[in-house]
Amino acid sequence: MSGAAPLRVGVVCFSTFGGSGVVAAEVASALAERGHAVHVFSDDVPGRLDPDRPGIQFHPVRPPAYPQLKHSPYPLALTSKIVDVARRDGLDVIHAHYALPHAASAVLARAVLGGDRGQVPRLVTTLHGTDITLVGSDASFLPLTQFSITASDAVTTPSAWLAAATFQKLGIPSSVRIDVIPNFVDAARFSPGPATAREVPVLLHVSNFRPVKRVDDVVALFAALRAERPLRLRLVGDGPDRARLQAEVAARGLAADVEFLGEQIDLPAVMRGADLFVLPSETESFGLAALEAMACGLPVVASDVGGLPEVIADGETGFLRPMGDVAALTAAARLLLDDPPLRARFAAAGRRRAETQYQRDPAVDSYLAVYRRVLARRALP
Repeated sequence: MSGAAPLRVGVVCFSTFGGSGVVAAEVASALAERGHAVHVFSDDVPGRLDPDRPGIQFHPVRPPAYPQLKHSPYPLALTSKIVDVARRDGLDVIHAHYALPHAASAVLARAVLGGDRGQVPRLVTTLHGTDITLVGSDASFLPLTQFSITASDAVTTPSAWLAAATFQKLGIPSSVRIDVIPNFVDAARFSPGPATAREVPVLLHVSNFRPVKRVDDVVALFAALRAERPLRLRLVGDGPDRARLQAEVAARGLAADVEFLGEQIDLPAVMRGADLFVLPSETESFGLAALEAMACGLPVVASDVGGLPEVIADGETGFLRPMGDVAALTAAARLLLDDPPLRARFAAAGRRRAETQYQRDPAVDSYLAVYRRVLARRALP
């Protein structure tokens, strides 16, 4: 594989703060480091992407504002941008992160390119979670989601749970192959800091502040524990629930002990400054933030849902509790806060798990193997 010719890969992703954009940016960067030509398509530069890195070309997708198009024509603008780049620079593979609109736009772009000899790239679609569990399974989008997945040359998911959910929720034929390629962490960047005794323990939560993340449960858990002891809470990210949560924190009289840090922060440094990571989501296809927390030596208290049990070893690197059971989540956090030796054992085990089972290079090798596999098939008709 190392002697194979470099590829021209188009990576299509969201720029917003969230797992799919993070993974896409990390994959794009790793491919460029290996000498592949990478074209990244998004509405803005993803937070973890350096658009000036050698080997990466960033293509902003900026749909024109026409009065007749009241709703965002972003998917159509994205399709045209992919076609333009494929015709000008050539693309061997389009790697679409998230089914809608990215895979759908890529399918349409391939149809447009169908008459251009030698310019029809293969399509690899990585499903990330809510594109299946929320958006894709909605009746308004279901037929298009199904079509985009079955029209892809290869499909990947970050967890076995999401692969199974794709078949169950969308009725995808069993003949469709789904490769499970777990997300990964840069264990050199996300690493524990020096051991320091903090006067006041710190809880941490990272998300896009959407209802599915159940940040209200984080606040409720923190309020219960703060009534017992000095404690601080740091909330990283942004999203539609942020303003309401800030008002709730103020109404509870907790504003002095809760920090809303937003998105533009040094996440590894923030993680190193915390003692415990809390993720009470309604669903998680993988839980990348939990993995990054483990790499930084943080025990995790999380909902026992989705792909989280594949990442977090219950009773070893953290505690998994029933989704929505704030009392159980609070008790698990209390146990770890009250037992520093237990917390230290969990921290060390989480770090080992992150750096041994979720390394970057094996994941990128797997994606490249998928690219090579679909390219080895006969030319599209």
